[in-house]
Amino acid sequence: MRLTSFTDYGLRVLMRLAGTPDRAMTTVELAAEFQVSRNHLAKVISALAGASYIETRRGGGGGAMLARPPEKIRLGDVIAFLETGQVLVECFSPGGAACTLTPHCRLKNRLAQAEASFIADLNRSTLADCVYHPKPSDPPDQ
Repeated sequence: MRLTSFTDYGLRVLMRLAGTPDRAMTTVELAAEFQVSRNHLAKVISALAGASYIETRRGGGGGAMLARPPEKIRLGDVIAFLETGQVLVECFSPGGAACTLTPHCRLKNRLAQAEASFIADLNRSTLADCVYHPKPSDPPDQ
């Protein structure tokens, strides 16, 4: 299974915010740290805020912070949310697909079970298990 970059960045944001829980971080800061597009990261942050994983504030002292403790955020749930609309294989897409094997395919059910097992296994872990603690900055020159 391959996760989208949207999900990858979403997980990075959550891990990073969990590492500094008392500090709001801006999209600009996070994008610079991750070396990714600020616009793309803004969409990720908006989605995470819409799902109540993070809270955002505008203005001075604004930025993003976790909306709940990392122990309450299950990894599988985050991935399932961020991957909404991304199908594992074409025949999983809404409205079906043009696969000629569909009426007699014995793989589709196994893939669905594997995908469900993947999410269930990740739900055995929380964000607290994956907190990213940034390296302390180098001491200033003396």
